[in-house]
Amino acid sequence: MMLGVAIAFVGLALGVPIAVLGGAAAQGRAAAAALEGLARQPEAAGEIRILLIISLALIESLVIYALLTFFLLMGRIGEMLSKVQGA
Repeated sequence: MMLGVAIAFVGLALGVPIAVLGGAAAQGRAAAAALEGLARQPEAAGEIRILLIISLALIESLVIYALLTFFLLMGRIGEMLSKVQGA
């Protein structure tokens, strides 16, 4: 049982930062591609802006899901620790 608690702690310690780094990298690439598109075709600024905002919202939602998972696992770790200490 203690191994499960240790694995949960490692998952918490690594899962959220990896998700945040992935989200940040994806947002950076999306913004760079949008700026490159604007440089090549300035008359499409409105369409590019709308698509960029939608894509950034979708990328950010993945990071929010990772944060939600983090909070759910934090609650489970408390339960797991109380079971380990009680046994």
